[in-house]
Amino acid sequence: MSNELEYLSRRVAAGKLNRRDFLGRAAALGVTATFANSLLASAAKAEGPVKGGILRAGMQGGAATDSLDPASWSSQVPYFFGRQWGEQLVQISPEGEPKPALAEEWGASDDAKTWTFKIRKGVQFHNGQEMTPADVVATIERHSDEKAKSGALGLMGGIASVKADGQNVIFELKDANADLPFLLDDYHLMIQPNGGKDKPDAGIGTGPYKITVNEAGVRLGGEKFANYWRDDRGFADQIEIIVINDATARTSALQGGQVDIINRVEPKIVELIKRVPGVVIRNVAGRGHYVFIAHCNTAPFDNNDLRLALKYALDREEMLQKILMGYGSVGNDTPINKAYPLFTEMEQRKFDPDKAAFHYKKSGHSGSVLLRTSDVAFPGAVDAAQLYQQSAAKAGITLEVKREPGDGYWSEVWNKQPFSASYWGGRPTQDQMYSTAYYSKAEWNDTRFQREDFDKMLFAARSELDPEKRKKIYADMGQIVRDEGGVITPMFNDFIDATSAKVGGWVDDGNQEMMGGYALSKCWLNA
Repeated sequence: MSNELEYLSRRVAAGKLNRRDFLGRAAALGVTATFANSLLASAAKAEGPVKGGILRAGMQGGAATDSLDPASWSSQVPYFFGRQWGEQLVQISPEGEPKPALAEEWGASDDAKTWTFKIRKGVQFHNGQEMTPADVVATIERHSDEKAKSGALGLMGGIASVKADGQNVIFELKDANADLPFLLDDYHLMIQPNGGKDKPDAGIGTGPYKITVNEAGVRLGGEKFANYWRDDRGFADQIEIIVINDATARTSALQGGQVDIINRVEPKIVELIKRVPGVVIRNVAGRGHYVFIAHCNTAPFDNNDLRLALKYALDREEMLQKILMGYGSVGNDTPINKAYPLFTEMEQRKFDPDKAAFHYKKSGHSGSVLLRTSDVAFPGAVDAAQLYQQSAAKAGITLEVKREPGDGYWSEVWNKQPFSASYWGGRPTQDQMYSTAYYSKAEWNDTRFQREDFDKMLFAARSELDPEKRKKIYADMGQIVRDEGGVITPMFNDFIDATSAKVGGWVDDGNQEMMGGYALSKCWLNA
């Protein structure tokens, strides 16, 4: 009870909950008004940033193969650590708006084909070198080079040229794009000295923390960079990420005080965690989604009837309730949900064994279908695959579920094996999501969905400045992915993290888990 009230009192102090609702909840729990008001007073006092100490996170999503090269980041730990030591030109706010970071302002021509970003002066890299427009240009050039194999390559395709002009960086686009500032928030696009062309995995950035420990798959750490340019983050003297891929061990580390924050709390234990003294559940809805991905260019998944059979053979409602325990919403075989401003509702695909059996027979396939999964694919991924196996059996489809080890899953299974479990954290705009994972030439096109007409629609939507026309194009694109793509989307997930009650500064951010990736930078430890 006290755990819940402490959390709610902090929400009042942060302006997220009104005082009357808090006092009403306290009264319902049998708490006196005097005690409730004392909690509010304590929360208000503790709301200001507290500097110093070591802030630790225990995280799933790290492996021995992880690199400090931003181009390569594909899982939670390297991405999250990167948010602490690196920065982009633009950062997306918790409200979903592009805000200045290393670019202090920007503007576009009337046709949205020429964009000018004014680069902030006086920002230092961790090696003492001053960040310049030339470093920005080099960063964009490197991630536009296919040899870099950057996860941002699909986003870079619309850039015709980039150049420095004094303190400005000018982007000339092949076609109009009103979303360019959103795209430049992509976490691969950390600005590095000379763009990282000399040593991409040096781990030198402009962020609040300078790297002191880099034990891939084990432990990562940083210390406050003395010459950091802003004062609204970087409150702890040191940060540390301990890789704990096992969910039970991760929860135990939080309860035992070994870490202050954990990610990927399994929905099935949320209610239990809520009753643990000194621990607070932090969940928020967003664009994240759990998926099963089939390579459209690899037999037997190159047959759309087989893909449709697998889509109809999935009981989404059952999976939402048994895997997410209601902490999410059903998916519809697209990566887009109502969190996107230009979202259009489509008929919801439902579990239909008869339709699944029809398309399976029409595909001509016989024998089992191998589905690879792992504990690290998403919380409950192994159980989800087994539920999928059971529902598919009702349609006469035999799914063979293979549980893969967590270490190496993102380097050896995802984006390599033809049918596997995975997840996406979502992206701020539809253009960015489709460009990253569905554009034919994207490095992270993990379903091998390659359609020239789809690519043309993507470019057309990108350059269409009329919101209603753009929305119609996106609706048509969503229909194509739903009916012909290789992504099977059972559910959109809430991001469920947990912290010690001593952690201050937490803000709900639906862009990604762990406060959009900034928890260690923006939070602090209250005494």
